[in-house]
Amino acid sequence: MPSLRSTTWQVQVKVFEAFGCRHIRTQGDHLVYHFPGAVRPVVIPKYKEVPVFIIMNNMKIVGMSRGEYFQILENI
Repeated sequence: MPSLRSTTWQVQVKVFEAFGCRHIRTQGDHLVYHFPGAVRPVVIPKYKEVPVFIIMNNMKIVGMSRGEYFQILENI
């Protein structure tokens, strides 16, 4: 399985919306998403390159596996 790499915020939005996250609000340069059953919101910063640790934290919040992440990434 390939390693996680940083991507643009637009790619992250597509990945997490495809997984079922719903945009709630924009606060400054951060997009806030809700995922059913998640204990806290998913936050995607509008950075040119979203760091891997933020991607991994968001995956953990929604319970997304690496396999699911790469499958969604492949299909967008």
